[in-house]
Amino acid sequence: MNLPSRALGHMRNLLTVPVVAMTLSVSACARETGPELGEIMTLTQMRHAKLWYAGRAQNWALADYELDELEEGLDDVVRFHPTHKDAPLPLSQLVPKIMNQPVDELRRAIKAGDGKAFEVALAGLTKACNSCHQASHFGFNVVRQPEESSWFSNQDFAPPHQ
Repeated sequence: MNLPSRALGHMRNLLTVPVVAMTLSVSACARETGPELGEIMTLTQMRHAKLWYAGRAQNWALADYELDELEEGLDDVVRFHPTHKDAPLPLSQLVPKIMNQPVDELRRAIKAGDGKAFEVALAGLTKACNSCHQASHFGFNVVRQPEESSWFSNQDFAPPHQ
């Protein structure tokens, strides 16, 4: 049976859609393995620093945003790395156990717009990060409060003028 070239082109287009859909599905499944733990932690470190700068500038909207992003990173650790070869306890248990309370305290300070409470809560979060690193045999990775000079000199941390 000889089909006109126009019909063959139409059939080719009809076959392309399922092939593309299947390719996208396979890519999505491959990505479901998620980012590596080190990548997540690098972004978490960045969020920790930006959170501090936003709080120091009393830009509570930005601080709230950065805390949400930091928390999403911690959720990704639990989701994509529930266990880790060097950790004696599953990260899916360790991270929430150590990090949930300091994150909640920091969220309360941000919501209240309380600079002093923010400083105390961020110090608590930083201590919790180090406790988690110790508990998972990554104690060589020590988190601290950023210095005054900004890593992020390309961002203005002051609240926008209304």
